[in-house]
Amino acid sequence: MSETVRPRPRVKICGLTRREDAELAVQLGADLVGFVLTRGFGRSVAESDADALTHGLSAERVAVLVDEPVARAVALAGSIDARVVQLHGSESPETVQAVREAGGWRVWKAVRARTLEDVAQAVLHYGSLVDGMLVEGWREGVLGGGGAKLAVAPATLRTVLPEGLEFVLAGGLTADSVAAAIEDFRPDVVDVSSGVEGRPGRKDAAAMRRFVAAAKDPWKGSRL
Repeated sequence: MSETVRPRPRVKICGLTRREDAELAVQLGADLVGFVLTRGFGRSVAESDADALTHGLSAERVAVLVDEPVARAVALAGSIDARVVQLHGSESPETVQAVREAGGWRVWKAVRARTLEDVAQAVLHYGSLVDGMLVEGWREGVLGGGGAKLAVAPATLRTVLPEGLEFVLAGGLTADSVAAAIEDFRPDVVDVSSGVEGRPGRKDAAAMRRFVAAAKDPWKGSRL
């Protein structure tokens, strides 16, 4: 009997701040491109620049938001014609539901997981309200993974994630680690930001090329 071929996950390049990086991500085969639209973060994109940065990109656009009021979250997501809204703060279930109902986008809720219980609690509070759960590593004082690898055991993580919920794996992924992470965690999407940067907010073309290749075709990626 032939072994079942497991489908490769989709690839998201996040924290994009320059048009040339966004265009290259799409050219290389990224399925989703993410933009931090909430002010005050190292990779934040000004609302006035969002259209020029994102207009015409063929990959799905992801609006990354942190603790925005519902009306502003909806306006920011609409400003880039987002197909996914990624809520990365401490949003209440009521806020999450309102954002989801306000547009034709999918909603992902991010959880910074120190333990399996962190993921289980996020699923309990948000699992019925969202389309996907982004799970990443935890680091003191950092909102977002900050390059921290997820320490939860892959086998146990899958036991608390409901069927039908998109599982987005983030935190600490690089071209050298993504193939093994895919094999261990079996995510629907792999998400990278700092792992393909030359410096914060500036993507490195070679690192992006290697990451996308390794995520989509590990054998090919190892030769780049």
